[in-house]
Amino acid sequence: MIKPTASFKDNLAMLPSIEGIARIELVDHAGSVVASIENQPGKQGSLVVYRYLAQVFAALDTEAATHGLDVFAEHTADAKNRLGAHPNIDRLLEIVAGGASLNIRVLEA
Repeated sequence: MIKPTASFKDNLAMLPSIEGIARIELVDHAGSVVASIENQPGKQGSLVVYRYLAQVFAALDTEAATHGLDVFAEHTADAKNRLGAHPNIDRLLEIVAGGASLNIRVLEA
């Protein structure tokens, strides 16, 4: 597990590549896909973080979400100030606030 810095860019540099990943699906306990993060411009930073969380944690629970918020660094503060601007960070905030945990499914290209 990495020790996140205060810089999202620096944190991304410590995480594994997403080469060969098509998307990530977030799955609830009933098996329904509740969200998807595609490997496309504008979403690749989130894809990198969520793939890393899938590799380190068994599920996207409170512990994983808290660590993910640390990895998102300065973007986490921005998300707290502008709800809806960063949906992939908002999801982590919801889990930390007591929302249901999710499973992360990584789909290769």
